[in-house]
Amino acid sequence: MSSSLVVFLSFFIVGSQAALFLTLAGASLLARALPESLIGLLAKTAFSLSTLASLGLFTVVTLGGGSPVVLPLGEWMATASYHFELSLLVDPLSVSFVALTAALCGIVGAFAHRYLHRERGFNRFFVLLALFGLGMTLTSLAGSLELLYASWELVGLSSALLIAFHHERRAPAKNGLRTFIVYRICDLGLLAAVALSHYELGTGDLELLFRDLPELQSGVPSLLALLLLLAACGKSAQIPFSGWLPRAMEGPTPSSAIFYGALSVHAGAFLLLRISPVLDRSPAASAAVVFVGLLTALHATLSGRVQTDVKTALAYASLTQVGIIFIEIGLGFRLLPLLHLLGNAMTRTLQFLRAPSLLHDFHQLQNAVGGHLARTGLHLERTVPTFLKRRLYLFSLERAHLDDLLDRCVVAPFLSVFRFLDGLERRGIERLGGGK
Repeated sequence: MSSSLVVFLSFFIVGSQAALFLTLAGASLLARALPESLIGLLAKTAFSLSTLASLGLFTVVTLGGGSPVVLPLGEWMATASYHFELSLLVDPLSVSFVALTAALCGIVGAFAHRYLHRERGFNRFFVLLALFGLGMTLTSLAGSLELLYASWELVGLSSALLIAFHHERRAPAKNGLRTFIVYRICDLGLLAAVALSHYELGTGDLELLFRDLPELQSGVPSLLALLLLLAACGKSAQIPFSGWLPRAMEGPTPSSAIFYGALSVHAGAFLLLRISPVLDRSPAASAAVVFVGLLTALHATLSGRVQTDVKTALAYASLTQVGIIFIEIGLGFRLLPLLHLLGNAMTRTLQFLRAPSLLHDFHQLQNAVGGHLARTGLHLERTVPTFLKRRLYLFSLERAHLDDLLDRCVVAPFLSVFRFLDGLERRGIERLGGGK
């Protein structure tokens, strides 16, 4: 009974979010814009049902002892030496992240229904929100590296498109492209991990991968963990890829809340928790996770303290906590970083959604007391020697020059390659068409 209930609830969660996306996207493709009230009702219904089903699934899995349940989705392709299978992996880790995804997507959807009232991109926002929710749900439940990679790309695509939501302006489109490029480069780590897993074990199934880890050659678990760490660093904006995070604030406030306060920025930490058996086999990779998290936490703390807008300051505050979560994972903790992740995601969502009205309330409070309020949070500044304050301020104001580093080492080479390929294509078309 419990296993059949797990199967039903798992597919119900995925199916409800897939139905929401297909309904909203289909209406957009048919140029039949749905009324705002109907869009809001569909989103609230889908995410509310997903949240209830997730809580029910968590209860069933917990009462069942927390043992993982694998739900095969069939063998999609098979050759003599290659088997491409998809499956869902249901355990307390995946169900916790699914419940968080459904609940926060529902809250953000309810907020956006009013916040984006009569905006030109109202329907487009909810299409991308539904795509993001589906991507995060499949990422959480993925039982194979292939499904994980596909859903990981859905999350990245929806993220970049929502950064460029106000595409009529140059800055959002440019920053959306910048983020998309960083994702593409870092996601090569996940793609290479899929290839390495198939080369060594002949499968990308996570359960089989974890079971056969002791049989792998020395150094393979470390290489696999480092490749997945690269993917996690890109999605979670860890150093040296932190430069795209403040630029992502170009998107509307609801997308900033769900992506860079709550879910997307924590996806890298979730990935590391998911592959924790691989990290346990690789002290070098675990040390690298700690090192990356420590540098990111220090960088985000310094940079966040010199920001002049509340959304960017909140983004860096969230990044600081994600860096600490990376440290906890690298040190071998498993339950602590999961609880830290869940708490930080819910807190940042509330703060981001509260941000638009915060300044207005602050001014009202100042008028009530008849003067400026005393500054708080100066404990860190008091511990820094005077001769270092100016240098640290300039260093933090420049965001550790990570933007320049990304421009020179990631964005510029990427654009150069594809401009070269575009030129080859254009010249080939001209020759085929009889042009000079």
